[in-house]
Amino acid sequence: MKETLVMSFLTNLNKTVHLQVPNPVLPVDPAAVNAAMDAVVAADIFSFSTGRIVKKVQAKLNSTDASVIALT
Repeated sequence: MKETLVMSFLTNLNKTVHLQVPNPVLPVDPAAVNAAMDAVVAADIFSFSTGRIVKKVQAKLNSTDASVIALT
């Protein structure tokens, strides 16, 4: 199973942007994620075509599982 931590933020243009962290350390520590997102907002180092990050919105852990299907 492949897992990705997806952190969502709001920009100054009222658009949502997502930062993804593949293969995060499990189990994910909510306090550490919260602190990391606060640091991203405070640092103001990311700029997107949809604006600069100004607020954290949510964080979620996405899991995907892929199976190869045998073709005949």
